Amino acid sequence: MPGDKSISHRALILGAIAEGITEISGLLSGQDCLATMRCLRRMGVEIEHNGDFARISGVGLHGLKKPDSTLYVGNSGTTLRLLTGLLAGQAFYSALDGDASIRKRPMDRVTRPLSCLGAKITGDFAPIVIKGAELKATHYKMPINSAQVKSAILLAALYARGETAVDEPGRGLTRNHTENMMSYMGVSLEVSGKTIKYVGGVPIGREIIIPGDFSSAAFFIVLGVLCAKEGLVIKNAGINPTRTGLIDALRQMGAQIAIENRKMLGNEEAGDIHVKMLPLMPIILQGDIIPRMIDEIPIFAVAALFAPGTTTIKDAAELTIKESNRITSMCMELAKMGAKIEPRPDGMVIHGGFPLNGAVLDSHGDHRVAMALAVAATASQKQVLIKNAQCTDVSFPDFFRYLRES
Repeated sequence: MPGDKSISHRALILGAIAEGITEISGLLSGQDCLATMRCLRRMGVEIEHNGDFARISGVGLHGLKKPDSTLYVGNSGTTLRLLTGLLAGQAFYSALDGDASIRKRPMDRVTRPLSCLGAKITGDFAPIVIKGAELKATHYKMPINSAQVKSAILLAALYARGETAVDEPGRGLTRNHTENMMSYMGVSLEVSGKTIKYVGGVPIGREIIIPGDFSSAAFFIVLGVLCAKEGLVIKNAGINPTRTGLIDALRQMGAQIAIENRKMLGNEEAGDIHVKMLPLMPIILQGDIIPRMIDEIPIFAVAALFAPGTTTIKDAAELTIKESNRITSMCMELAKMGAKIEPRPDGMVIHGGFPLNGAVLDSHGDHRVAMALAVAATASQKQVLIKNAQCTDVSFPDFFRYLRES
């Protein structure tokens, strides 16, 4: 699999403000991560980039320079939200903007907690303007599960006086890649239950090896469960437990999935995922597992189409503010293939076991929707035309080549 997108963003950002050199292997060169790289270069960070390798000359915690114009993040919500946290504590004025999709995604969930640290930010949607301010420590209780919000707060905490802490809501955990990367690079954090506290320290440059992206692997995990009579192996994929909710959900449905050759790459666990084709049964998907598979719900919905009976997805309203409204997008496009699927405000109801048809589909400019539809077509052995399929370049530039070769 290509390198993990979430970890790649964080390696680039923390490497940029680290003391010394950071060398990254396995970097994802998708459009989102390239947007982060461009923004950092615009602020004076020297980054050598070749394929999946990058060498960053860190400028230190206070070495970023004022960009000469608005920083453009393209379609990358991660770039927008994480850089907002990073820029909140800088000593200069900056502005962030993105494409039409980005301008529809709410930023108040990030700007509100950052304002508690003393940040001066204008705009609840992009473009947003950040006036550098002196930040102060706070203890913020997050009202929703969001790894991007948590990460923005932790990046701002590097510039705040005192020890900032953030509490995650509920029982489920969001992705902890920021905490893992900060600790790996020498930043002192205390994690107690669902509370993460920044204690002190600055990032120190070092070698980083990024595992394969589990969210990319998810499409082939489902493809294997539905089609691979001889089995399928996905090598060197990240298996951070805050990301692998899809495996747990598919196992509940009767899938046979094993993980072998486990190893640690920095502070991240990786391994080989072995998948075997087996019949699936319907389940109710809800609660704490949702934050651990929020990006995998589009492809989970495809798996549910092949499970005779009714599968229900709840507590996933977060899907409505992704690159597209993924509840609407998936229900609309799968219905064109003859799927019996009903949207709900926080999820969908899927009646599985019915044959799918060929159709002309639209990705809605959403990379995960495009890839999920491609797997649906492959598993059903129907001819499908997906419009605007090049949006997969955001996270998985070679997806269709991988699909052909599988």
